[in-house]
Amino acid sequence: MLVLEGVESGYGESLVLRGVSLSVPPGRVVCLMGRNGVGKSTLVKTVMGELRCRRGRVLWNERDLTGLRPHQRAALGIGYVPQGRGIFPFLTVEENVMVGLEGRGIPRRDWPGLVEAALGLFPYLLSIRDRKAGALSGGQQQQLAIARALAGLPELLLLDEPTEGIQPSIIDEIGELVQALKRRGMAVLLVEQRVDFAQEVADEFVMLDQGAVSFSGSAHELTEDLILEYLSA
Repeated sequence: MLVLEGVESGYGESLVLRGVSLSVPPGRVVCLMGRNGVGKSTLVKTVMGELRCRRGRVLWNERDLTGLRPHQRAALGIGYVPQGRGIFPFLTVEENVMVGLEGRGIPRRDWPGLVEAALGLFPYLLSIRDRKAGALSGGQQQQLAIARALAGLPELLLLDEPTEGIQPSIIDEIGELVQALKRRGMAVLLVEQRVDFAQEVADEFVMLDQGAVSFSGSAHELTEDLILEYLSA
């Protein structure tokens, strides 16, 4: 289980997160929501270790992650799909997935099977495995980023805006995969602006406002009033 206890984090002298506490149990999808700039991506980066937790704790399976670098957190079973995908455009589809296995401590003899399984999550990727990732559409790059994060068989998946700028058919595929991962017992922390997608895949939501948790509840409690208060421009 992922647990955040009073987490504070930010950039330089700027404090963005202010005492955030939440948990993501196995087999559950928790969706982080809120207007742009309230700290959603900052929170995910703090969980992954890209930003320092200045106060509070990030616990994963009861282990305090303070002081661990991102690759060390990945080796503990945390997969991460950043906003903007973060693929390597001059590497092939297959090579991008292999990069996701670096630093996980997985023997190279096991890589071919893991790469095959990861690409098989989105079968079209198997047919273009030798294509340079930079030649893919935005939706295909997002699928690749997700496949790369899942190649090492993580127990927790951090998804930052996976539907941003993606065509509807691929959004549907991503939604089906998230629901399948949940059924397998994976914990998923999702940053999402699309209310319909969040309501479809999430079990719970956490609304951030000015770097703090302003409201949280089950997905069916995401009412029109809350949407207007915390998500409308």
